[in-house]
Amino acid sequence: MAVSPPKSRVAYVLLGLFVGYLGIHNFYAGYVGRGVAQLLISLVGGLVTCGLSLIPVAIWVLIEVCVTTRDPRGFPFS
Repeated sequence: MAVSPPKSRVAYVLLGLFVGYLGIHNFYAGYVGRGVAQLLISLVGGLVTCGLSLIPVAIWVLIEVCVTTRDPRGFPFS
């Protein structure tokens, strides 16, 4: 199995800050489960709660971009 180059921490943070509510930063880093959860909560929950579910997702994203320093395989971001 080929090893992919490390993901950029700057790209991860920028994706999180600008489109984090859709989980794009997690798909980029390889955290597919987190990305799917954020995408579903934002889209389905956003429609059901008229956007109120975006507040906890935004808090979740801010915490994630501050504390996540490694990809799912344990390699640090570059």
